[in-house]
Amino acid sequence: MRASRKLIPILVLALFSLAILVTGCGGQSSTSPGTPAAKGEKVIKIGFIAPLTGDVKTFGESAKNGFRMALEQAGYKAGDFKIEPVEVDDRNDATEAVNVATKLVTQDGVKAIVGSLTSVTTIPISKFANDNKIVLITGTATSPKVTVDEGKRKDYVFRACFIDPTQGTVAAKFALNDLKLKTAAILYDQGNDYTIGLANNFKDAFTAGGGQVVAMESYSKNDMDFSAVLTNIAQKKPDILYLPDYYQKVSVIAQQARGKGIKSVFIGGDGWDSTDLDYKTMEGGYFTNHYSPQDPRPEVKNWVEKYKQKYGQEPDAFATNTYDATNLLLNAIKTANSDDPTKIKEALQNTKGFSMVSGQDISFDQNGNPIKPVTILKIEGGKQKFVTAIK
Repeated sequence: MRASRKLIPILVLALFSLAILVTGCGGQSSTSPGTPAAKGEKVIKIGFIAPLTGDVKTFGESAKNGFRMALEQAGYKAGDFKIEPVEVDDRNDATEAVNVATKLVTQDGVKAIVGSLTSVTTIPISKFANDNKIVLITGTATSPKVTVDEGKRKDYVFRACFIDPTQGTVAAKFALNDLKLKTAAILYDQGNDYTIGLANNFKDAFTAGGGQVVAMESYSKNDMDFSAVLTNIAQKKPDILYLPDYYQKVSVIAQQARGKGIKSVFIGGDGWDSTDLDYKTMEGGYFTNHYSPQDPRPEVKNWVEKYKQKYGQEPDAFATNTYDATNLLLNAIKTANSDDPTKIKEALQNTKGFSMVSGQDISFDQNGNPIKPVTILKIEGGKQKFVTAIK
């Protein structure tokens, strides 16, 4: 008995050390389903980074679903290579994102990364990936800073989504030309590159088109009481209240805005795309997005049907764009038929005429952004309604 008691601390220490080795220094990681590589088979490891916990975890779960479906449909193969995925959680925190990206590259040995999801996390990891010559493609991070740093292109970084200037500009022109609205108030998160980019580009395009921005107010990420800024906006009686933030914050702001008697049409960006958006409060609002499940194209119908069969619900833009991003990467690996990130990067940049769910005949511009249309959706009857797609 005395000898066995001495062993207990040793066993506990051994188990603790093993746990550290498994999880690594930057959060937990896991390998998604797939058959093990056969002996002698060529293998390439692909990392996946998304917020699987935290404030936008529903987006992260959707992205993970899209990532896994793309791999499953490819049979975990690209050219002569077996794909071995490694998934990590960044919690939508920039520091954690860099930690897990570092682990993927230095410990797991990935040659390419799909992710992350938001601009606040993807901007720092895109710099890390580019500095280490690891290919990174995000499905959903829309800030121009993801692929360009102070005017210089990050050669190893790409995305499958349009950028903030595009959707901010399209939203403003749609409000002016289609909705015939002339005045706008803008409310945005002053610490988030995503909301700052949308807000500024909406403002520039709206005023350039003859509209008037009567108020432009900011808040901090953790703010939950918007009484002061909404009181100011209510006095201006704008036609539009532009809310370029994620679904949970937008829902809170919208509820308080209606409580202040603000009758403006709500307009926003792709961060609205969630089943957890307050559809009742957002009724009659519009937002820019990357695709609509109501789009009649065969690629969209096929994708929506297969996703619903597997997950029991329609895929949102985060699942769809991550699915597209993963397929773009798999196509580049297949084209290069190599695990050399430089060759994969070159194959991605030279992509031409690639068909995706969120766009056809895709190619990349000089900054690693895909040339594709913007979809306009309306909240009507508690649902998203496809309005139009603007090239």
